[in-house]
Parts: sequence; C-alpha cells; structure tokens
Amino acid sequence: MTETPVFHIGIVGLGLIGGSFAKAYHAAGHKVLAFDTDEAILDFARLSGNVDDVLSRENMKDCDLILICVYPQAAVDFLEAEGPYIGKHPVVIDCCGTKRVLTKAGMDAAKRFGFTFVGGHPMAGTQYSGFKHARKDLYKGAPMVIVPPTNDDIDLLMRIKELLEPVGFRSITVSSAEEHDAMIAFTSQLAHVISSAYIKSPTAREHKGFSAGSYKDMTRVAWLNPEMWTELFLDNKDNLIHEIDLLVEHLSEYKEAIAAEDSEALIKLLQEGKTLKEEIDG
Repeated sequence: MTETPVFHIGIVGLGLIGGSFAKAYHAAGHKVLAFDTDEAILDFARLSGNVDDVLSRENMKDCDLILICVYPQAAVDFLEAEGPYIGKHPVVIDCCGTKRVLTKAGMDAAKRFGFTFVGGHPMAGTQYSGFKHARKDLYKGAPMVIVPPTNDDIDLLMRIKELLEPVGFRSITVSSAEEHDAMIAFTSQLAHVISSAYIKSPTAREHKGFSAGSYKDMTRVAWLNPEMWTELFLDNKDNLIHEIDLLVEHLSEYKEAIAAEDSEALIKLLQEGKTLKEEIDG
C-alpha cells in the first residue's frame, strides 16, 4: 500500500487566500511554513497550529510548493528578492487576481534564478479579508486556474495536480495569461465595480425593510479591500474598461426604453437577457 506523501508547503501572505491554504494543508496533514509581514498574524497562525514554522531563505528550497498570496506588486518584489534562495525543487505558484504582469515577471525571475514558476488564480473567496476569515474548506469544489510556462509539460501539470489535490479543488483549468485577464475582467472585476457603484445611491441608506436577495446579491462584494482591488483593476485596465463600456452601452438601451415608455423594446431587452442566462447557465 502506497503511503500518502507529506508535502512541505510554503505560503507567502496569510490573508484570506494564504490563510485558507494554510488551514487546508494543515488539516490534510501536511507541513506548513509561512511568512507574513505582520508578525502578529504570523504568531497567531503558529499558535493556532495552522502554521508549523516560519518560511525563510534557509528552508524555502526544501518546500515542495510555494504559494505566493499577496498583492501583485508585492509578489513581484518577493520573487526578485527571494528568487536566488528558492532552488530547483519547489514549484512556485502565485495566487494573484491578474496574470499578464505577474506571470511575465515570474517567468523572467524563474529563468534567471533557476526555479519553476506557474501563474495561478484560485477561483474562490468571500467579501471578507484577513486570516481570521480564512477557512480550510474555502477551495473545496472550487476551480483553480493555472498559467504554466508551456501547455505540453505533462510531468509538471501532473505534479501541480498532485500538490494542489489536498485542498479540494474541483478542477484545474490551464489558461494563457491573456485569456485569464480578459475573462476575469468580466467574471470578477466588473462585478466588483458594479457593486461598489450601486451602493452609492442615496437610496441605499433607506433600504431597510424594502430589500431582499437582489439587494444582498448586488452589494455583497462592495465590502472589498480597496487597495488590493485598485491594484488589480489598474493591472487589467484595458480589459476592464472594455467591459465597463459594454455595460454602459447596454444600460443606456434600458434607460432609453424606459424613458420612452417603449414597452415592446423593454420586453425585448429583458427577454434577451433572460434567454442568454438560460443558454449560458442552463
């Protein structure tokens, strides 16, 4: 009977994403090494038992997997500063929400310093941030997107699948950085822009007693991390602006039909949206 291997997992950043990885790998019986610039968070993570030791220049080369779970620029800075100490054994995966800038920087650093780098984006999260909101089951049943150096390195892809298996992802999608950023502008970033803009209506302050699921759905992600999302939006500004322009165009169609009291046009617009939803989501 083959024994299940115990992985050494390095985690950079113990916010919601990194903290959830730490809790998931710890719960699955793997050794977790972590680093966070906030020593109080790192100390708490160790006291809680979810982190076994501090990730350092001395021990990161012994890790099987290093997950970089910080803002994009901080991830780039980490790769530049710590790249010489990573070594050839670990697979390094960043978990940032945009991929073009980060993946280019990561691939460049990997080439210079001799480690293996893969872009990544776990498609899971909540409106809350920080280690205290991290959950060991955050990734259970969620998709994971990866951007490998090449799509035909089967050994690397199988190694990534093996290393990520303990946290419970439902699927692993291989993508290019360009495809990822174009898609994420629509599926994630635009939703955050809309939610933030929607809650700014003065009516929002008077909504109690008049709202239900629709209001909650539309406003959930307005409770975001402004600094992080600003960095992500600006990293992907071309794709995000394109999606905002399309949304404004479509909203104008609804506004014009309502202003003209054109019920036929409004029914047509609403039916188009309903049909698309049925076709896309089943």
